[in-house]
Amino acid sequence: MTVIALSPGAPNHFDGTPPDRICRQPTRAELHAYPSPTPARGRALVYAGGGYLQLMHDKEGVEIAQWLNTLGLDAYVLVHRLPGQGGQPFDIALQDGLLALDHLATLPPLPLLHVGLSSGGHLAGVMACQPHALQAAGAVIAYAPLNANHRAHKFPAGKPDFPPPEKQAFYDAWPIGIATEPRGLPRCPVFLAYALHDPIVPIQHALNLIVAAQQHRLDVEAHVFPQAEHGFALRGLNGTQREWPGLVAKWVQERLG
Repeated sequence: MTVIALSPGAPNHFDGTPPDRICRQPTRAELHAYPSPTPARGRALVYAGGGYLQLMHDKEGVEIAQWLNTLGLDAYVLVHRLPGQGGQPFDIALQDGLLALDHLATLPPLPLLHVGLSSGGHLAGVMACQPHALQAAGAVIAYAPLNANHRAHKFPAGKPDFPPPEKQAFYDAWPIGIATEPRGLPRCPVFLAYALHDPIVPIQHALNLIVAAQQHRLDVEAHVFPQAEHGFALRGLNGTQREWPGLVAKWVQERLG
């Protein structure tokens, strides 16, 4: 693993020990690079979740990257700064994501995938909407709060705003899949994996994007698992969601030809 600093600041500190490290106060944007052990067929930019309050670095970052390595992908885990933390602006995660794209654009060309879980899936969706010169071949998004945290589209209705205000402002600025809001339609194929009975990220987030895909002829493949709990990642595979890594592998194969 190689750490690539994308912005000024002290190296990031992680609480806990592997395989359960969490980054609670990111100090700079970093890419943690995990190269494929075989000649790479593509690259993946990986976004860990944590509700934009922290980053689940190992569970939803490193472990996902190492799994993507087995699919022949070079994987880069983005450690991004957090909205409102230490005075950061509401869109700091997007700014750091664009720094990551700028870096990857300097490398020899390979197909790119955005891969994100939980709030990292929201960021993956945001990145899939960017008009960057480096366009993605696809985005893999799991149990992500894509759109129903927007103050005008909340589910359940009346849910309180999320603190800090910058976090709520980021959700309001980027509701992925709400076609009536500007900027929120992905520019690449999308794979969705959701838990039907997830109380933390209701299935309405996925349904809103599916409706937009139908209306605007987007390429969206969606899988809903009735036995999954929120945060299943690659650890909670003792139900119907055990199939999701294989489904992703097949979908990646199709995207990369």
